[in-house]
Amino acid sequence: MELENGVQRWIVDISNWNPSPHCFSFAMSFLPNHEYSSITRFVELEDQKRALVSRLLQYALVHQVLGIPFDEIIIRRTPEGKPYLVCDNMKLAFPNFNFNASHHGDYVAIASEPICLVGLDIVSHSVPKNETAYEFVQNFSSYFSSSEWNHIMHAGSSDEMLHIFYRYWCLKEAFVKAMGTGVGYKLDDVEFHHMNWNNIFVEVAGKELKDWKFWLLDLGRNHSLEANRGLPLRVTEQR
Repeated sequence: MELENGVQRWIVDISNWNPSPHCFSFAMSFLPNHEYSSITRFVELEDQKRALVSRLLQYALVHQVLGIPFDEIIIRRTPEGKPYLVCDNMKLAFPNFNFNASHHGDYVAIASEPICLVGLDIVSHSVPKNETAYEFVQNFSSYFSSSEWNHIMHAGSSDEMLHIFYRYWCLKEAFVKAMGTGVGYKLDDVEFHHMNWNNIFVEVAGKELKDWKFWLLDLGRNHSLEANRGLPLRVTEQR
C-alpha cells in the first residue's frame, strides 16, 4: 500500500443537515454502543450532530484507509482526548498511522497521516456578546508570545483583531492536538511565524521545528481550519 493512501483530509459541512430523530438514530447505529454517550451527553442538537459526524468520520476513515471492517475497529482516546486506533493484534500497512478530528460551528473535519503526527483544528469566528473584542481577547493573553500578541493588538479593527486571534488560536490548538498534549501545554512557548499567513513555521521555546508543515485555510463564513504534520519533538531534538 502506498504511503499517499494514508494521507487523508476530509471536511463535512453540516449546516444544512437537519435529521429527523429516526435518521439521527439510524446514523448513530453504525457506531459501537460505547460511543453513544459521547454524543448523547450533549443537550443541544447542533452539538450532537457535530459529535456524531466526527465519530462516523473516524470509523469511515480507518475502514477506507486500512480496510478494517467496521465491527472490528476499536478507537480509544488518550487522557487528553486524542483518538487512536487499538491495533494490538493487527499487522497494519502503516504502523504509525494516526488521525485527528475537529468540529466547530458548521464544519466537522478529519485528517490522517501514515508516518508523521497529524494535528487538526477548526475554529468558528464567533463574536463576543457581553464584552468587547478587546476584552474577550484579553482573557487569552497568557497563551500568546509577545510577537503574536503584538500582531493581535495592532489589528486595524475589532473584526480584524478577532480574525487574527482566531487564526493564531487555531494554529496553536492544532499543534498541541498533534502532540496529544491538549491546552495544558505551555502555549506561549509555541510561537508561530508567517508571511501574511503563508510559509508558516513554529518555534518551541525559541527553537524552530523544521520538520513540521502547516496549512491554514478559511472555510465558509467565518471559520478557520488548520492542519499540520511533523515528527515528534523527541525525534527532532535528537538530531
